Amino acid sequence: MGLALGELAKCIGGQLQGDPECLITSVATLQDAGAGAISFLANPRYRKYLHGTKASAVILSAEHAGECPAATITTPNPYAAYARAARLLFPASGARQGVHPSAIVGCNCRIDDMAWIGPHCIIEDEVTISAGVQLQAGCFIGTGSRIGNETTIGPQVTVCYATDIGARAVIHPGVVIGSDGFGLASDDERWIKVPQLGRVRIGSDVEIGANTTIDRGTLGDTIIEDGVKLDNQVQVAHNVRIGKHTVVAGCTGISGSTDIGHHCRIGGGVGILGHLEIADHVTVTAMSLVTKSIPGPGSYSSGMPVQEHTAWNRNVGSFREIDKLVKKLRQPGKRAGKTG
Repeated sequence: MGLALGELAKCIGGQLQGDPECLITSVATLQDAGAGAISFLANPRYRKYLHGTKASAVILSAEHAGECPAATITTPNPYAAYARAARLLFPASGARQGVHPSAIVGCNCRIDDMAWIGPHCIIEDEVTISAGVQLQAGCFIGTGSRIGNETTIGPQVTVCYATDIGARAVIHPGVVIGSDGFGLASDDERWIKVPQLGRVRIGSDVEIGANTTIDRGTLGDTIIEDGVKLDNQVQVAHNVRIGKHTVVAGCTGISGSTDIGHHCRIGGGVGILGHLEIADHVTVTAMSLVTKSIPGPGSYSSGMPVQEHTAWNRNVGSFREIDKLVKKLRQPGKRAGKTG
């Protein structure tokens, strides 16, 4: 099965140069592609592979089309066009319907006939599961939760009580939504657990990567707005709000009561302290530590990029002397260039 190149170009909104009848049956990288495959060039680092590609067609920007030995589909955003092409060539498997005999369903649940409850799922009382929902094996859905139309929840996902998930969400294996936040009060050198009484509310078209954890609110709710994309192993603490269409890369930790704006980009391994506000359209680069609010859009970084080991040791040694140098420069009569 495949698609004619002309039809594919039309569906993804690109300009075709080449045989519209060419049959495309697969996708591949520029260096690995063969006959029948379509590839793409989005990152300039891979331009060196373009002239030798064996792909039947390549999706790329118009500026590079003249370098391509194969048919081309030109578009201002090759990566997004490739994503659309791959979805057309490899559509998601058909939705199942019904309740597996091994599933356990509680009282007063509203489960649409068009939904699927997979093997060994546990659905507690008063849960609402809408049309097209796909619960894969071993999911747990807590009391009073609601799951919107066409949401897919992968194996071994835990959705704790009173969680609200919108339509068309994709939740990958091992995710935990609605677990208790890390709420503790100090009393005479001992810790007292603060009850976590809020919920988690997740909008539509959200994707949550494997083994990510989203904590419930302490009093109010933790909120993930429409279109947010969370990578694997992200920690979202209690009462965080993440604005629409923000993306957060893997191993990021977001502390409690942080408010992140819409259309932000948070790199991998970022740490964000609690009770901060991050404006709309902010980019935080990988491995940065955010210790104060970010009031305006832009790109923000911290941390030290990797370097050769001996150079790193020299720089660390110099860094340790900076405080001494600053103190010396601040002493009257000892500033650089001043004579006695």
